[in-house]
Amino acid sequence: MNKLFAQIMKFGVVGVICFGIDYAIGIAVLNIIVKLGGQSLPAAMAGSALGFTVSVIINYILSFRFVFERKENLNYKTEFAVFVVLSVIGLGLNQLIIWVCMGPIYGGVAFLRRILSYNFAYTGAKVIATAVVMVYNFVSRKIFLEKK
Repeated sequence: MNKLFAQIMKFGVVGVICFGIDYAIGIAVLNIIVKLGGQSLPAAMAGSALGFTVSVIINYILSFRFVFERKENLNYKTEFAVFVVLSVIGLGLNQLIIWVCMGPIYGGVAFLRRILSYNFAYTGAKVIATAVVMVYNFVSRKIFLEKK
């Protein structure tokens, strides 16, 4: 149990680092696109996708350096491919949650638009999405990628 707790804590640290990277890229892209005259929701989706993609690569490196023990029967190409497939599923969850939060919820509720800036609403959506995807990522990587 102590090993699992330590692993969850390490996963959390890696997750915080990758969240910071993901969020920074996402908010930068969002603001650049909006300042160039783009629409907010597509900008949020583009920023989220790019940030998530960069953070997946960094997450892979850190996860197998500090968190998970590699399966001996998987070569690095297969391991990375499985990691990417699991991450793409996570990206789908991430995008769905951001879309629901920023589109129907934020975009559809005038009260929320009056009390929350778009960046603040995006931050809240990103935190919710990250929490859900983080649980999914830990469980799926433990099942499919870690040495038993």
